[in-house]
Amino acid sequence: MLSRLSPASIRRLSTSTRCLSDKNEPDLSDPKTLALHKLYRPERTTPQKRGIDLLKSPGLNKGMAFSLHERQYLGVHGLLPPAFMTEEQQAYRIITKLRQQPDNLAKYIQLDSLQDRNEKLYYRVLCDNVKELMPIVYTPTVGQACQHFGFIYRNPKGLYITINDNSISKIHQILANWPTENVRAIVITDGERILGLGDLGTYGIGIPVGKLALYVALAGIRPEWCLPVILDVGTDNSELLNDPFYTGLRRKRVRGPEYDTLVDNFMKAATKRFGRDTLIQFEDFGNQNAYRLLDRYKGEYCMFNDDIQGTAAVVVAGLLASTRITKKKLSQERIVFLGAGGAATGVAEMCVRQMMDEGLSEEEACGRIYMVDIEGLITTSRSKSLGERHVKFAKDLPDTKNLLEVVKTVKPGALIGASTVAGAFTEDIIKEMARLNPRPIIFALSNPTSKAECTAETAYRCTNGAVLFASGSPFENVEMNGKLYKPGQGNNAYIFPGVALGAVLFRTKNIPDKLFLLAARMVAEAVSEKSLNTYSRVYPRLKDIRELSVKIAVEVGEYCYRHDLATLHPKPDDMEMFIRQNLYSVEYDELINKTYEWPAKDSKHGFPVPVLRRTSMDEE
Repeated sequence: MLSRLSPASIRRLSTSTRCLSDKNEPDLSDPKTLALHKLYRPERTTPQKRGIDLLKSPGLNKGMAFSLHERQYLGVHGLLPPAFMTEEQQAYRIITKLRQQPDNLAKYIQLDSLQDRNEKLYYRVLCDNVKELMPIVYTPTVGQACQHFGFIYRNPKGLYITINDNSISKIHQILANWPTENVRAIVITDGERILGLGDLGTYGIGIPVGKLALYVALAGIRPEWCLPVILDVGTDNSELLNDPFYTGLRRKRVRGPEYDTLVDNFMKAATKRFGRDTLIQFEDFGNQNAYRLLDRYKGEYCMFNDDIQGTAAVVVAGLLASTRITKKKLSQERIVFLGAGGAATGVAEMCVRQMMDEGLSEEEACGRIYMVDIEGLITTSRSKSLGERHVKFAKDLPDTKNLLEVVKTVKPGALIGASTVAGAFTEDIIKEMARLNPRPIIFALSNPTSKAECTAETAYRCTNGAVLFASGSPFENVEMNGKLYKPGQGNNAYIFPGVALGAVLFRTKNIPDKLFLLAARMVAEAVSEKSLNTYSRVYPRLKDIRELSVKIAVEVGEYCYRHDLATLHPKPDDMEMFIRQNLYSVEYDELINKTYEWPAKDSKHGFPVPVLRRTSMDEE
């Protein structure tokens, strides 16, 4: 039985998406605006499916929200219970049942099932409760779902391309099996580095599925434009190879030229099938491949790596927001990174770009960044063993693995964790940061929550509330000394939906790094004074992401047209209206086209039929 919700609970079932739409409704009294509205708006098409096939199509199914006319016209009358529900009633029913689930994994399974049945309702519930449900459909719960994917698997989602399909033609054939042809955004992974959980093989398909759900919910990209893909090249995880539920190839991970050929063939086949301007986002590739593949493809294809570029942008956004409190430019800070993998190095490089824009040379900017990896502080004595991306950050300092010693020596204003080492920011380290800075910046960014370098509670307690804290996965609010602190989550969802929306709508040739820096600045500007000064939160509210995504998409479009990167021509006269008219709506569509009249003389029956001689009938 579903329990009755209190009036306060009912009010929490907000209609944020509709409010966003109403607030920005164009003024149709202006003839030019009306003409643009008619040009940009999506058009209604009556579905070709009928009856039970319609009810089994999640993109069309409304459940008990079908009107009587629709039920009779579309052949579903009698196939549904005779009650009629609004979408709001359905959303109430779903969220009530969802809140009664015993744990987050059970909630994930229920939402996954809803997405398979009724797409509009799934996104309605997600958009209306984004702060509550984003940790369910993505980090941290998606990591748990991936670990148990073989056990909870219900319906196929996305495409599986294996090392055994390694040719353009074979991959193209697989892509042609996807039910829609108008794919504009692909999220792809090879499952080697899923969050902070390591090699999960094909269990990692949950990552592109969850990422694309956020594309829709947070940017309004249409679900039919989205395609999740996993490359199955095997797994080096022995537990999975011996797991009776494992859904992938039972072989060791393929590397080297054969792996590179597979990725090359996929990129060629995907753009051959869906178009050269198809957005391809790389997600959760291993460190040895992530940077290499990004460098290989970013100038040739419309692609980006969210772990590197998205993470870098969102961290820089948090740092820029923090400078509004510290009253110091980023170029005036020294920053220590714990972790020097793809994500941390990407953040460091974007910090360098921002510092250079503030007036420093590249050498000066790199000199303000200190990186600590598994071998300790990156120093010049290790230059021979360092990769080219790390050499520029090497310091002429004594070798040490002691992070506290590094903090005491460097005296940083910001400490950033991307190490996946839980508790690496000890109380002594946090207290030393507070001793050195009136408002220390500490970002514990490792995912999931169990891998975070410190907890929000520890950071606030050890600094007496002075810390400007952010994390990769969400932490609960902290109340201390009569004040409420709301820790910010440095979630890439502030960045990638807006960048992707702009790239998809304006059909960009490629996605330069500058776009991510522009997005970071916009996110930092969107943080309210109340968030910063009252709650010490360095990121915008989660419920504001969709509106923020629109603004980022406008900026992406303007930049791409200025630099001849947009292939949508002509350029829309009203960029913002064009974007808003193309946003996916979580409101049910009218599925039957409205009828209209023709002039009476053109629709008149009964043209005079000439008399025809019928020989056989006229005979005697």
